[in-house]
Amino acid sequence: MMDLLKALLTKNKCMMRRRMYILYIATVAAAMVSCSVHKNTARSRFWQSFTARYNTYYNGSQAFIEGTEEKEKGNKDNFTELLPLYAVGNKQSRETGKGNFDRTIEKMEKAIKQHSIKARPEWNKSRRKTASDREWLGRLEYNPFLWKAWLLMGKAQFQKGAFDEAAATFSYMSRLYQTQPMQNSLARAWLAKCYVELGWIYDAEDVIRNMSRDSIHYRAARDWDYTYADYYLRSGNYEQAATYLRKVIRHERRKTQKARELFLLGQVETALGHRETAYKAYGKVVRQNPPYEVSFNARIAQTEVMAQGNAKKMISRLRRMAHNDNNKDYLDQVYYAIGNIYLAQNDTVRAISAYEEGNKKATRSGVEKGVLLLNLGNLYWQLEKYNDAQRCYGEAIGLLDKERPDYEELSLRSKVLDELVPYTDAVYLQDSLQQLAKMSEEDRLAAIDRVIAALKKKEKEERDAAREREVEKVLQQRGAAGGNRNQANTPRSATPGAQQGGAWYFYNVQAVNQGKQQFQQQWGRRENADNWQRINKTVVNLESPALEAADSEEMMNDSLDTAATNSIGSTPIDDTGKAIDDSLANDPHNREYYLAQIPFTEEQMAQSNELIKDGLFHSGIIFKDKLDNLKLAEKQLLRLTNHYSDFSQLDEAWYHLFLLYSRLGHTEVAETCLSHLLADYPESQYATLLNDPYFEENQRFGQHLEDSLYTATYEAFRHDRHQEIAANHLISQQRFPLGENRPKFMFVNALSRLNQGDGDSCVIQLRHVVEQYPQSEVTPLAGMIVKGVQEGRRLHGGKFDLGDVWSLRDVKLTAAADSTVAADTLSAERNTGFIFLLVYNPDSLSATGIPHADNQLLYEMARYNFTNFLVRNFDLETDVQTQYSEETGEQVSVCRLLIRGFLNYDEALQYARQLHTSAPESLLKMLHQCRSLLVSDQNLRLLGTRFSLDDYQQFYDDTFLPLPVSDEKLLLVPTNVAQPADPEDIGTPQDNEEEESGIEDDSDFDLDFF
Repeated sequence: MMDLLKALLTKNKCMMRRRMYILYIATVAAAMVSCSVHKNTARSRFWQSFTARYNTYYNGSQAFIEGTEEKEKGNKDNFTELLPLYAVGNKQSRETGKGNFDRTIEKMEKAIKQHSIKARPEWNKSRRKTASDREWLGRLEYNPFLWKAWLLMGKAQFQKGAFDEAAATFSYMSRLYQTQPMQNSLARAWLAKCYVELGWIYDAEDVIRNMSRDSIHYRAARDWDYTYADYYLRSGNYEQAATYLRKVIRHERRKTQKARELFLLGQVETALGHRETAYKAYGKVVRQNPPYEVSFNARIAQTEVMAQGNAKKMISRLRRMAHNDNNKDYLDQVYYAIGNIYLAQNDTVRAISAYEEGNKKATRSGVEKGVLLLNLGNLYWQLEKYNDAQRCYGEAIGLLDKERPDYEELSLRSKVLDELVPYTDAVYLQDSLQQLAKMSEEDRLAAIDRVIAALKKKEKEERDAAREREVEKVLQQRGAAGGNRNQANTPRSATPGAQQGGAWYFYNVQAVNQGKQQFQQQWGRRENADNWQRINKTVVNLESPALEAADSEEMMNDSLDTAATNSIGSTPIDDTGKAIDDSLANDPHNREYYLAQIPFTEEQMAQSNELIKDGLFHSGIIFKDKLDNLKLAEKQLLRLTNHYSDFSQLDEAWYHLFLLYSRLGHTEVAETCLSHLLADYPESQYATLLNDPYFEENQRFGQHLEDSLYTATYEAFRHDRHQEIAANHLISQQRFPLGENRPKFMFVNALSRLNQGDGDSCVIQLRHVVEQYPQSEVTPLAGMIVKGVQEGRRLHGGKFDLGDVWSLRDVKLTAAADSTVAADTLSAERNTGFIFLLVYNPDSLSATGIPHADNQLLYEMARYNFTNFLVRNFDLETDVQTQYSEETGEQVSVCRLLIRGFLNYDEALQYARQLHTSAPESLLKMLHQCRSLLVSDQNLRLLGTRFSLDDYQQFYDDTFLPLPVSDEKLLLVPTNVAQPADPEDIGTPQDNEEEESGIEDDSDFDLDFF
């Protein structure tokens, strides 16, 4: 009986517990439903704010903190230039911490998607609405915490270097919170920062101008101080920048970042000439106890700013720093600072010596060494020591960032010097060798012995340095292994060409130089160009099918002739006429190596003179036309004309001297040069050119006249005015024989002949284009036509219009591909990804008169997209497609600009309509020369292959054009922000949060216990 009673009591207790549990679940479910994002009550606002803050936002904020710390530790500044205010301003540091920032963005997007409250609250009060009430009821977002998610998402995008995405986020945030001063002010502060980092100074200035100081919310003042400091730094207003930098430093709490900002303040004060203030700022950097590199550079900067009047003291301090073992990896910076002090005192000789010492002792191949070499190269350039300048520029160009403002000038100088120096070196070498040939045997051998002794000394120094590096490396390895001194073998001396220190081959300057020497010994000095081994670099075998064999034979002969560049003659001999053993002639440590290079015989002397003539001629032209150094150009060309009257291109030398003296205003001397040219070379093309009555006019306006004439010729070609084409071609031949557009005139005239049915004349003229102008942009197309004729294809007479590319298709497909493509048809699906496509002919776009029109079109489209669609990201892509004409069998290239990112046909059509109605005049002018199409991703791959542009246009007009289009402004809706589905479909928002975070991210909190 008692057991039965116990069982009944236990059963009653279980039933009561079950009922209580069900009641609890029902209560929680009712509370969840009442807190839905679709209801705007005090309870729902609190709940959504609370769950957003302590779940997704918390995890995202922790990832942001970790990413910021990672970027701070991994950042490497270039202290030789003005530091950026933010570490993300360094290109090398932008990828650092990217994973954490991406995680932050993901979490913030999740928080916004699941906790955004858009529903308006109910107004049930009987009183009259105040301004505050109207502001409250007019808000676009009612979750009181969610603005922090928007702000943190924009900051994460900013810190990972996606400034355009961050700008779009902050722009949308400023509109979303336009009625709330604090949130709006913060968003606009960060929006201005994004514009500054993008280099859009005028856009940043517009944001700053519209946000006057009085309207800045006090809680946003700190962010605006950073914005003003960054803006004034980028715009070059250092006075204002220094003022706001001091405020920024007071705000900063991170020690490393504060040290950077103090260093930046010192740089700004130095630029303003406030040396004592700069010195104090650098001293504060050291007192922050930052990483050693920052502290070291601060001490270096202190010596430079106080060098005026204390040069000896500062140089002594720097030399003591050079002897400190802690600074052995920074010796290039130490000697760079010493050189700067000498240079400030106008002591160029000592400055060069210090720079060379820094270059010699540099252990890193970084931007600091690149800046040192750039300044050293600039000094050599000013002193007209072009050989040394070329050496410095050639190494610096691989160490410096291409976005430097002076990089373009550096690249141009390096390219010109690479072309010049081989000629000047050849002249110098042959002059020296001829001078040695004239010496007595005793003096000659003494000079050779001095060169050998210097070579041995240099090699010994290199071996010692290599051995020291190897020993240091082994000691470091032993230290890393726990100090076991017996586990490593005794280091062996490294060979000079070895890859020292495990560095990449191209960081080893000595190995690179040896590689260059070996290449030149085998192949001679070659221009840096593709297919350098080929005689004829075009696609056409102009002579015969055996040209490939001729190429190979010529290449072998060239290799044999230059196998030892040292020897001018085919068999090296000494001053007595005896042959020199090859083993001795190839060893630079023997006298025979140098004797083999000296021209003793008449044949060798003649070959040496030919090298001198060639070097004088080409270097003189380069000095005149590319370096604008008329003094050196005159020296080289005068020596050529006065001492080498048998030079084959002497008429051209006299022509360049005439132009040179005309530029200098030496009319009488110029007339003398003209007289020599007309008397000695009356049939020369340069004599004909100078005798032209329009010569002076052509020199002043010839380029513009020729461009205009070619534009008219191209238009005549499009409209079949063949007589006009022939007349303009004749004018080009007579007035502009050396013009830039000369090959284009020949090409268009050849095609005009083809359209008239004269295929033979067409082929002959195209051959001349290929032979005479191998580097022209029309040469590949001319070569393909000629090659087709050589392979037996027949040219078709009749129409051939380069402008009519819309009815052309891509190049012929193989039979297998044809069978596959034939099965493809155009799709009428509208709810799929669409592309806005611009197709244009490069020549037609150039006819607008806009310089670099294709690049300008890309820039204008990118700018238009960003300024008009701030919440959307459109990808721009350019390509070139080769189209095939079935009528003529020829190929024509057209350019395409693809704008991706449209979710459906309606979005693409709205974009196209807005573009053609609101684009600026400069963009519309280029759009008139383009053909625009709306193409789905599926149809794009068929365009130009299976279907021509005209085929697709017909399909579009029949299929898509009649469709109704949504009136909703689809392009103003962000693609990454969406409302959650109804609670009935997916459960409560918290259930959904748990489902996502429980599977994908275990670090999100489980809030079910609430």
